[in-house]
Amino acid sequence: MKKITLKWTTGLMLAVILLLSNSCKNNFSEINTDPSVVTDPDPKFLFTYSLNSLQSSGSEWIWENLEQLLRFSEHLTTDPYELSTNINSRYSNYYSNVLPNLIEIRRQIDMKADKERYQKMRAATYIAGIFYGLRVTDLNGSIPYTQAGLGRNDDNYKPEYDSQQKLYDSWLTELNTAIGDLSAASADQVSYGNADIFYRSDWTKWVKLANSMKLRIAVRYEGQDKSKTQAIFKEVMENATGPIVSDADQFAYIDPNNNPIGNDIDYRSVRFATKSIATFLKKTNDPRLPIYFSPNDLTPANLDSLKKYNVALPAFIDKADPLIRYQGGPADWTTDPETAKYYKNTLAAGSAKLVLMSSINKVFFAPRRNGATGTFHDYLVTSAETCFYIAELIEKGYGTGVNTKGSSEEWYKKGVTSSLRTMNAIAVAAQSATGFDQNTIDAQITAYLDQVNVKFNGTNNLERIYIQEYLNFMRLPTEAFTFIRRTGYPKNSSAYYPRDKFNEPIPRRYWVDEPPLGTNNENWLKGQTEQAFTPGDRSVQVLSTQRLWFDKNSPAPGEGK
Repeated sequence: MKKITLKWTTGLMLAVILLLSNSCKNNFSEINTDPSVVTDPDPKFLFTYSLNSLQSSGSEWIWENLEQLLRFSEHLTTDPYELSTNINSRYSNYYSNVLPNLIEIRRQIDMKADKERYQKMRAATYIAGIFYGLRVTDLNGSIPYTQAGLGRNDDNYKPEYDSQQKLYDSWLTELNTAIGDLSAASADQVSYGNADIFYRSDWTKWVKLANSMKLRIAVRYEGQDKSKTQAIFKEVMENATGPIVSDADQFAYIDPNNNPIGNDIDYRSVRFATKSIATFLKKTNDPRLPIYFSPNDLTPANLDSLKKYNVALPAFIDKADPLIRYQGGPADWTTDPETAKYYKNTLAAGSAKLVLMSSINKVFFAPRRNGATGTFHDYLVTSAETCFYIAELIEKGYGTGVNTKGSSEEWYKKGVTSSLRTMNAIAVAAQSATGFDQNTIDAQITAYLDQVNVKFNGTNNLERIYIQEYLNFMRLPTEAFTFIRRTGYPKNSSAYYPRDKFNEPIPRRYWVDEPPLGTNNENWLKGQTEQAFTPGDRSVQVLSTQRLWFDKNSPAPGEGK
């Protein structure tokens, strides 16, 4: 830890920030005792800084999302690389840029003589912290939380590592309290105003986010305690405000200057479509196909050139395919090297060198690449995600005795509709290829929902919900990776959406480095051993067999029930 500095953004002093080096990111004593800490920062600026740190950083997108998580989930494929020590930046970010400021806001509010006027501001800090904390535990398991950040005022420099179950239960309690405080009819409440860069202090939207966070926890709880999942689902659906189910309420980071990926979109390797996702998007004529992936070089003119020079297309390409310009290949290149060679090799037609494989749509992911002027809109919690959770839980039977406000099919349709609209909106902001004629978007969505491979058929309804949920997670890699771990979908043996064969071991978690000697080593070791982890082992073989608590009873990849 170096020092506390002040950060200015768009004319606002955002907050006191803690700059952590990788070598000391677990040293909680230094986080809380640096003598240069500003003792009375404005809570509004502290909140802005924490909120500004909730989005995925550029290093997370490059080292984790595009190179690892989306490859493990088979949303895309790319050259396989080691699990670099550059991964897991979210862990240090939580304890340096997110959590300390939120804790400080609560402390400042609790010292005010009129603290009752600040209770809604205080409540929102828990929801923001839980949102990010869930992302951290999703890949790390036990982490400090209930005792984290107590050193500055309580002289506790060695926080315990809370188990994942304890984290979930603590967060559910805090979310319920926050929902109660935010929903209460309270006069003369102070707000963050525009310092709340997500919701502009619209407390109803914060309640909806809290309920959506409860649903994220509910689906993670399912592998360990189905009765708990049902209880949480009932609470959310019977809450007067409910979760995020409207596009206007989505938790979206929309900064016109945001450029997390930029020219690093191809860092170390180009990212391509997998056979499984390309085949399904083509089969259903999905409007997200040109949003997610770029067309290859097989234009009519180039197809004529191939014919002219008597060059045959590879066997995996159907000449009669109306969507021939979108081609995917094996997720694990070693399973089909004959097809995989075209990821890096072109097909010659005279002097032309034709690219056959579809890469990801680079403009959609990196709208400022090579000087372009699009905007990267980052939707951190979508209404589609919530709608699919509701549809999934109803379809599994958790809606018994609950006012679900619709059937699983109705929530499924809402989820699909929202996903199509949101992904299209991201593409429009990015100045990218879109999936719709804007004048007939409603009719196109209706037609999509009415396709035989999209609408409910009474046979594999749950799988259809799962696959649409999966497709929606293209821009939420942590949720995509959590989804495949907890469900085992897409399935290997499916006739509907078969998963690509994947022989490479898939890690089920990341590692948490040991703190510097003499700091919090005992609690770190206790947390690792309680989870039955091999302390300090970063090998993929170990990480692929030692699972987090929520994942203990989950199916193997591709073995969903």
